[in-house]
Amino acid sequence: MFSGIRFVYRKIRPKGGKMRRWKKIYLHCNKGKDEVSMLVAAKTSGATPLVIACRNGHYDVAEYLIERCHADLEQPGSVMFDGETIEGAPPLWCAAAAGHLDIVKLLISHGAKVNTTTRTNSTPLRAACFDGHLEIVKYLVQHGADIEVANRHGHTCLMIACYKGHIRIAKYLLSLKASVNRKSVKGNTALHDCAESGSLEILKLLIEHGATMDVDSYGRDDPIVGCRVTGHNHIVEYLIKLPHLVSRRERIDALELLGATCVDKKRDMIGALELWKRAMHDRYYGDGPPIPKQRTQKVAAYDYVLEITDPENLDDLMADPDEMRMQALVMRERILGPAHPDTSYYIRYRGAVYADAGKFNRCIELWNYALDMQQSMLERLNPMTQSSLFSFTELFSFMMGEEGKHTTRGRLVPPVDVAEILRVFNKAVREVELGSVMLERMPNVERDMTYLTRVMVITLHLACLLTRLLDHHTSADAVTEEIHRAIYNLVRLRIKARFGRTALHLACCRDVALLGRYPACQFPSAHLAEVLLKVGADPNLTDDEGNTPLHLAAMARPCPAGVVQALLGHGAHIDLVNDNGETFADLLKGQRVHELVNVAKYTRLSCVAARVIRQFRIPYKGDSAGGARVVHRVPLNT
Repeated sequence: MFSGIRFVYRKIRPKGGKMRRWKKIYLHCNKGKDEVSMLVAAKTSGATPLVIACRNGHYDVAEYLIERCHADLEQPGSVMFDGETIEGAPPLWCAAAAGHLDIVKLLISHGAKVNTTTRTNSTPLRAACFDGHLEIVKYLVQHGADIEVANRHGHTCLMIACYKGHIRIAKYLLSLKASVNRKSVKGNTALHDCAESGSLEILKLLIEHGATMDVDSYGRDDPIVGCRVTGHNHIVEYLIKLPHLVSRRERIDALELLGATCVDKKRDMIGALELWKRAMHDRYYGDGPPIPKQRTQKVAAYDYVLEITDPENLDDLMADPDEMRMQALVMRERILGPAHPDTSYYIRYRGAVYADAGKFNRCIELWNYALDMQQSMLERLNPMTQSSLFSFTELFSFMMGEEGKHTTRGRLVPPVDVAEILRVFNKAVREVELGSVMLERMPNVERDMTYLTRVMVITLHLACLLTRLLDHHTSADAVTEEIHRAIYNLVRLRIKARFGRTALHLACCRDVALLGRYPACQFPSAHLAEVLLKVGADPNLTDDEGNTPLHLAAMARPCPAGVVQALLGHGAHIDLVNDNGETFADLLKGQRVHELVNVAKYTRLSCVAARVIRQFRIPYKGDSAGGARVVHRVPLNT
């Protein structure tokens, strides 16, 4: 039932058959024209009745809404496709994406705009290309759809058809003279997308229509890089035989990188060795003078391995699989460079494999190297950097929770080295600091605090792990001093995350807990709050809604007594009210204040005075409302 329009479904069993069919009878409520218009424009979960009908292929419902209820053909809504929410999707886009040709024809026949777009500038034509609905693609083009309209990332219809491997659509678009070498925002062409997806047929088709090899906007990836990184041997083998497209150096790099992918992605050591031998032979004995390998520095994370330059030493690698894995990492970094996402990705992947095998020190060393690489090459608060920091929280949480136990490989989980957590924590604090500076330089309309908040939360989880280790050290211990100094470096930044929340706010908040597999720290955290307060965090600072950390602790279910006692013990005012006029006590649900803390111990004279003012609505200095406003907010810290 959509508001005032009811859809009654009656089951009817056909004679002599077991299948059931639905007969739909539409009963129009006794509503006026204006009211009907309002009802069909109303949204349920972000979508209008027409959007829902077009998304789900209900032709007769859509027809009824259009012809009888005069539903707006262009009113967009939010719809789900493959688990992803598409915002601002017009009805025509929904029908095209879902493959309902009859509804597409219905909408266009009633005047729907064929080039209407979603919020990300995706057209109905692009939506049809994504899922391979060729007949819809043809129908839209015949009715004026523009094949060159790209989405906000610059991806065209041809690009998405190539990426998804829809060769018939690609052929059709090329027959319409679609721009074969057009670039996306990141400089990718249809050939890049085709090489990445692994469709040799479409790749040949693109080359026949004049596609050229070119690097992206960062000067890094050409199409052959995409297929050798993803391990599409058949694409690589085809391209390296085209000297007018691929140079000798590119051919060598392609074989070497494909070999590295065999090691890391396919665990095919023999296949990798064969590819490296071919590359080495081409490098030293191919057409033209030899092309020596660029010398690389020894790296501790790679166990100080240097890349092999002598063809005769390649066979020795089979006797040492671990060195072969390091060779793959060294080779990938040389070819792709540290800025390429796959370079750090495979370093992290190799570290995870070591962790699974119980070699935690090797994992930590590799992950730190990848994190250093990301922080030096990527913009601040990059999702990849966030992912690396989060992986560390999971690893350290696992080690602390499983210390002394055997892994699946039979190795004992060692104790966590405080120095290693501090090493990562300091990098996280640096990311928070520089990320905040980056956001401050942006205009307010472009400033999004989501990523900064996530990095702050990850940083606080690392801090929480550090505070748990304080139980093994005295207050005068050098380790304790170092942990306090590191956490002070975070507090002194006075950075606020989303909703104006400080580090102490987040430490007292239930909904910032990371959803990791090994949660060693639970938020709110009394341990963390205590240390934050000791190093100078202000317990009475308010967020954008006037909440102090004490208010947020009260909203946790249940409210943790340890956090409350830590806050009050360091000067938090128990009677402060937020913007809704609520105190700590007002926000408690299912608990009483005296169950958590001795109120009398933390009640100041100013608090008693505030209660009297609130109770009797007594005017106070500076209150122009003559006492009426006192009920909502009282200056308790005066």
